[in-house]
Amino acid sequence: MSQSERLVLATRYRLVSEIGQGANGTVWRGHDELLDRAVAIKELRLPDNLAEDDRVVFYRRTLREARAPAQLRTHSIVEVYDVVIEQGRPWIVMEMIEAPSLEQLIERSGPLPPERVAHIGRALLDALNTAHKAGIVHRDLKPSNVLLDGDRVVLTDFGLAFSSGSASLTKTGHFMGSPAYVAPEVAAGETATPRSDLWSLGATLYAALEGRPPFERENVMATLSALANESPPAPQNAGALAPVITGLLEKNPTRRLSHARAVDRLERALAGPRSGRRAPTPRYRLMVVIGLIGATVASCGIGATALIVGMMRESPGPSPTAAASTPAGTAQAGAPPGAATSTLVVRARSDSCKIFVSVPGAAMTVLSDETLHMGEARQYDQPRINAVVYDASACDVWVNGRQKPAGKPGERQNYTLNKE
Repeated sequence: MSQSERLVLATRYRLVSEIGQGANGTVWRGHDELLDRAVAIKELRLPDNLAEDDRVVFYRRTLREARAPAQLRTHSIVEVYDVVIEQGRPWIVMEMIEAPSLEQLIERSGPLPPERVAHIGRALLDALNTAHKAGIVHRDLKPSNVLLDGDRVVLTDFGLAFSSGSASLTKTGHFMGSPAYVAPEVAAGETATPRSDLWSLGATLYAALEGRPPFERENVMATLSALANESPPAPQNAGALAPVITGLLEKNPTRRLSHARAVDRLERALAGPRSGRRAPTPRYRLMVVIGLIGATVASCGIGATALIVGMMRESPGPSPTAAASTPAGTAQAGAPPGAATSTLVVRARSDSCKIFVSVPGAAMTVLSDETLHMGEARQYDQPRINAVVYDASACDVWVNGRQKPAGKPGERQNYTLNKE
């Protein structure tokens, strides 16, 4: 056992084993002996020849890396627990996520199917939206900073992040970020903005679909030259995601997809397999009503009989894709049909019942990624199902015939189910 592996930080965080090394230090598997839980510990090493001024900047960047995600309590951003100064260098104590990165998955399995990339993109958009609303720009979104823990997608490594309320720590003439995933305007020396993160998201999703980022070349200078002078190549494996990718990779940030438009296009792509069905066409019945109107046409001095012709719209009937659906505003008592025999049934208690349901496997199949209206229900009979209910108070849930207790407002519930 090395000296580092015997080290206990702040009398509570014991280093257990090394997970991996990078340019700036080492990530360790650790154990919090006070709370008896596994943690990840990032050891940041300073270059030996670093000047004192640069050493101060390094420490400030380390504290910023810890503070940024600590402000952003969301399922899609890694949770930071503590920062410790030990042996003259900083250590960041984080949530332990034993899962591969998107980069590792691409290297191991090659390009991913569009359905899975769409799920990853939707989660990263949620993470970025949370960060951007807090005034934080990530600046280094790339596949190695995205962890895939089952259906959970986690954005990590806010080392280059900055908030709108903090001074920039980047020195003039120093390029920061990963050239293959950095936005063109940032590579040209402009200040990073939320739309710069969206470009990096586009490059990350492109790499997931194609196996490599759009402007990757043999060296940094060639990559930056291609980024500045060439148009992004059209993705070949994107399918319905192509408008999302091309919109995010728009070089002019003012024409680049905004967060809201990216979400809209992505959700359209996710709904693609269902878009082939025709919406029920409203039917109309001609209603002819004849009545006497006791009005006098002044100019003629005669009574007038009016023929009133109206179009009455008939109800289109229930949607063929909804499982049992209770009309909005009616009582929620009683289980919907199919609840007793289905692996999973979800019914909306309100209009904020958002669900994500998928079938796990080498190529994950997305069954639903939608928000149900009050009274709408969905049922799933697949033998294995993963499901996320984003607001447990907004949905009624039945698992293998048994209704789950209602959750708290805003509480997220995850289900990994096997049919009984």
